[in-house]
Amino acid sequence: MDAPQTILIVDDEKAILRFLRASLEEAGFSVLEASSGRSALELAAAKKPDVVLLDLGLPDLDGLEVIERLREWTSAPVIVVSVRNDESDKIEALDRGADDYLTKPFGVEELLARIRVALRHAERAREDPEPLYRHGDLRIDLTARRVWLGKKEVRLSPLQYALLSILVRNAGRVVGQKQLLKELWPEGGSNPEALRILVHQTRHRIEREPVRPRHLKTEPAVGYRLEDSEDPS
Repeated sequence: MDAPQTILIVDDEKAILRFLRASLEEAGFSVLEASSGRSALELAAAKKPDVVLLDLGLPDLDGLEVIERLREWTSAPVIVVSVRNDESDKIEALDRGADDYLTKPFGVEELLARIRVALRHAERAREDPEPLYRHGDLRIDLTARRVWLGKKEVRLSPLQYALLSILVRNAGRVVGQKQLLKELWPEGGSNPEALRILVHQTRHRIEREPVRPRHLKTEPAVGYRLEDSEDPS
């Protein structure tokens, strides 16, 4: 029997720690706890958790600094769980290396869903990239560089395809605007409005109802996310 996957919870509120520990252990995870940034870094180095749940408001180090220091040596998914709901905080956390951002209060089922996505993405990152993406009626073959919506092949511009390929490689995760701008326009000279227009155009190619997208979602003022690929089996 495989050992349970380990979640490191980093929060200085005892009630939150108790609540999260009980919920995660009930879901079958092994749980580690840290109430400060420094103890979190020490535990992460010693125990190598599969996922880190990180509050930003810690008594010694700011959570953003903890993310940066973790990213110096580990690619383990970091999910921020914070009362800070300002868009600038979300953008900064993602830019520093967080994989997801969940605002308190949140439901247990939503948290567990975010953890499952993070674990799937981490597993794929350790393997060869899956060249075929499927979600509902959308299919993207990165090997053949072809896209289908239902049985109809979709024609995309090179930039539209480049956008999708980045999102496919990060399926299920929010990709920040800054990262997309850097990858799509490496020479610079573009801005979030150009990205917004590109996403708008791409949606009209791959969505049956672009105003109610099923596949390509917006995280307002933060970035964009392609829904996690479905298991073809």
